Amino acid sequence: MIQTIGLIAAVIMPLWNIPLIIRIGRRKSSSDISLPWALGVLACILLMLPSALASTDAIFRVFGVLNAVLFSAVVIQVLRYRQ
Repeated sequence: MIQTIGLIAAVIMPLWNIPLIIRIGRRKSSSDISLPWALGVLACILLMLPSALASTDAIFRVFGVLNAVLFSAVVIQVLRYRQ
């Protein structure tokens, strides 16, 4: 039961990046998002990704991959609409 809940949370949590990606696209601005913050978070996520991929814990692997993919999309949007 705990593993199932953890896996569901590992999938759902990174999905919260999608509304942010959409909001930036609709506003055509990312001025309210700090570039150093976005790049710093992305760097930390990417530095943790090899550990997630090497882990035997499926929940950590799923979370690591989804978080890296979706937060990378956030950073792309931030850079795309940087003013």
